[in-house]
Amino acid sequence: MCLGLNYATHIKEMGRPTPAHPTLFAKYDGSLVGAYDDVHMPPVSDDLDWKAELGVVIGRRARHVSKDRALAHVAGYTVVNDVTVRDWQHRTREFLSGKTFEATTPVGPSLVTPDELPPGASGLTISCSVDGHTMQKSNTVDLLFDVASIIAYVSTIITLLPGDLIATGTPGGVGAGRDPKVFLRPGQELVTTIEGAGEIRNTIVKDQL
Repeated sequence: MCLGLNYATHIKEMGRPTPAHPTLFAKYDGSLVGAYDDVHMPPVSDDLDWKAELGVVIGRRARHVSKDRALAHVAGYTVVNDVTVRDWQHRTREFLSGKTFEATTPVGPSLVTPDELPPGASGLTISCSVDGHTMQKSNTVDLLFDVASIIAYVSTIITLLPGDLIATGTPGGVGAGRDPKVFLRPGQELVTTIEGAGEIRNTIVKDQL
């Protein structure tokens, strides 16, 4: 489960109004890769974009959970990059087709338990670089909807189960928000870091038909 438009800087760069409710979309497990695996650029697109995100892993079944009880359902936190195929994302009003391409979403490097981080993993520096150039740098305190609010909202819709992963949204600095737009290219190294949660390093490779 993923959130879009959850940092004010990203909302502004994409020219969107501030949402009143969490903007949700999904990824399938086939889109996930490990912390040091290659990220696969699909042969049907060159518009591959980076999106550093805090990942929340559910540890206990959650259904109709109130915000004040939500953090008790967290097993831990991890690093995610919601790498997005932008032109496919914008083919329709629904995000899904651009968000769940095979082997595009790195996760890791470990699960950091809640006792090792501030409540709700708030106040952590989050950043993303491409070939050593910083593209995103922000702080999880700036989440529009915080971790507890997200869990409460999603658990109203569907039961969250142990092992479920929630990607909480990305800050400003994505390639599609730049003028001119900048996208990832084969051979580039994508590094995503969250203070206290670790760092993932992934190389972009181009898939062949």
